[in-house]
Amino acid sequence: MTFWNDKRVLVTGGGGFLGRRLVAKLHEKPLAALFAPRKAEYDLVQEANIIRVYENTRPDIVIHLAAVVGGIGANRANPGGFFYDNLVMGVQLMEFGRRYGVQKFVALGTICAYPKFTPVPFREDNLWNGYPEETNAPYGLAKKMLLVQADAYRAQYGFNAIYLLPVNLYGPSDNFDPETSHVIPAMIRKCVEAVRTNSPKIVLWGTGKPTREFLYVDDCAEAIVLATERYNDRHPVNLGSGMEISIKDLAAIISRMTGFKGEIVWDASQPDGQPRRVLNVDRAERSFGFRAQMNFEEGLRRTNDWYNSRESHGV
Repeated sequence: MTFWNDKRVLVTGGGGFLGRRLVAKLHEKPLAALFAPRKAEYDLVQEANIIRVYENTRPDIVIHLAAVVGGIGANRANPGGFFYDNLVMGVQLMEFGRRYGVQKFVALGTICAYPKFTPVPFREDNLWNGYPEETNAPYGLAKKMLLVQADAYRAQYGFNAIYLLPVNLYGPSDNFDPETSHVIPAMIRKCVEAVRTNSPKIVLWGTGKPTREFLYVDDCAEAIVLATERYNDRHPVNLGSGMEISIKDLAAIISRMTGFKGEIVWDASQPDGQPRRVLNVDRAERSFGFRAQMNFEEGLRRTNDWYNSRESHGV
């Protein structure tokens, strides 16, 4: 009950989709100070800015959410940038956290770090049993290095760093940019625009056969809070809902929810990504009591309603 008392907490990526939810939850805690600087203030790819942020905030706890992210298209177009920016940002942030005496470092990895053909459901012990799916391997491996660094720093310096692996997130205020969005906001936008323009069809990437798991963004923020409070182990932890759905079934739900009654055309010349993706989430529940709460269709409805409300106001 006293864990958060008088702590100084630095959240990188605090202005992002997940970060805003986490910052809101942390504002409810009895902290001494909470810092969530924006990239415009501190571009954390640059070492000088990492030193400056530590000098200016002097945190007890660092929760590292900041990342350069995107869907399959963005990953294919920017593999070098995604690798370099994510690797350099995370590695330097943890190193200088160690130097500045941070008490706990919480690193957010990515489900893209898992091997392409990981047995389903994904267990944390399978994380090193193969190479990630090629379209997002540079991003996945860059984030995976935080786990290596955390383990090495714990062994050599006694540095308390933990590593969390969230599955695909979704929810209101997600990124709906057609160039960089992930699958749920991309589908919602396509369906809503097709309804508005009376288009008879939409085109979606791949075959629709792969499966995915999704975690509501507020559930993920709660998981991070619980892990920060209660988890102090070297082993990585999956954060997910444990629910698996095919992309084709997801498209059917979203088309119904948005009122799109036209044809869904699958462009098989575009990549599917990882064939199946669903997590074993036992370790999170066992280690710090996290279990996802949001019903999937209810979460989709809230996401769709949020997007429609912005569209109707011309935002």
